Amino acid sequence: AEDGIRDPLWSRGLGDVYKRQVSTQSTWDFNILRVQMDEFTRLLQGQLGGMGGGQNMVDMPLNDTSEQIQISSLALLKMLKHGKAGVPMEVMGLMLGQFIDDYTVRCIDVFAMPQSGTGVSVEAVDSVYQQAMHEMLKQTGREETVVGWYHSHPGFGCWLSGVDINTQQGFEVLNNRSVAVVVDPIQSVRGKVVIDAFRLINPQIAMFGKEPRQTTSNVGNIQKPTLVSLVRGLNRHYYNLVINNRKNDLEQKMLMNLQKAKWSEGFQLKNFEDHSKKNAKVLEEMTGLTAEYNKWIQAEMQKSKKEMVVSTVGKINPALRLGQHIEETMTAVSYTHLTLPTILLVQISVVAVSLKK
Repeated sequence: AEDGIRDPLWSRGLGDVYKRQVSTQSTWDFNILRVQMDEFTRLLQGQLGGMGGGQNMVDMPLNDTSEQIQISSLALLKMLKHGKAGVPMEVMGLMLGQFIDDYTVRCIDVFAMPQSGTGVSVEAVDSVYQQAMHEMLKQTGREETVVGWYHSHPGFGCWLSGVDINTQQGFEVLNNRSVAVVVDPIQSVRGKVVIDAFRLINPQIAMFGKEPRQTTSNVGNIQKPTLVSLVRGLNRHYYNLVINNRKNDLEQKMLMNLQKAKWSEGFQLKNFEDHSKKNAKVLEEMTGLTAEYNKWIQAEMQKSKKEMVVSTVGKINPALRLGQHIEETMTAVSYTHLTLPTILLVQISVVAVSLKK
């Protein structure tokens, strides 16, 4: 019976070991062993097929290129603020959110972690803090789970170092869809945020030369890789994901209110000399605007509405500009610094604008 066995591992020097195992086992154990070796043979053929050395391919699920991560405005602002506060050191934190489906990861909020950071690396130092912080956030209504982590690269772009790859491996052990987000607070300017999201490539897939992701639809634009990121292992040890920023109505209102003056600014006293110079400048502008407004009214009386619209295209509307100066002057906390002519001019301008309306 043993002579009739033809196994692909026989030629690999395992024949003696195989004979000793067969001779010491019963017929039932021998059948189990044969089934296990047949399964190993099929698996080996499938792996060789991935390199072009076999016909049978093992159909393994791969991540799709259409997968994206949605970062809320609150999370993005907190990442940037945390990163700028830590310059020139790296900082890190955890991302809270949820896995919507197989193609969407949503990050709603973030929080900082106790860390040991340098100018080129960062590591978490307290593993208990994460659980304690998560429990406290649940008490405030944050029921989301951890979907990944973020850290900053102040001034040297978005990529993963060797320490970052080890950290990401720990997160992917807990959840293989965890995401590592890298933000550069120094290169980020107003209107443009330097940020990217990464996930590791399975080293076994990379060893067999397989594509780590399915190439189908791609909702969004993957950022063009930089030379530094390619040298640091992008598309070899890890790949990047599409980042999508979505805002609801409440987040839109929050962003619109960021540039508005705070209520506490009305209680701050300004320097008398600076405020006097500003009042003098406003007075000169309002004098000129009043003369222009007079000409504007005379032109309206002589021209038709259509002719007036055509003749004023691209010109400053003195009525609107006067209204802005009046509002700024009347709401100034140092109203007592205004001279009497300035107060009279403001009152006359208010009457003129109100009559125009």
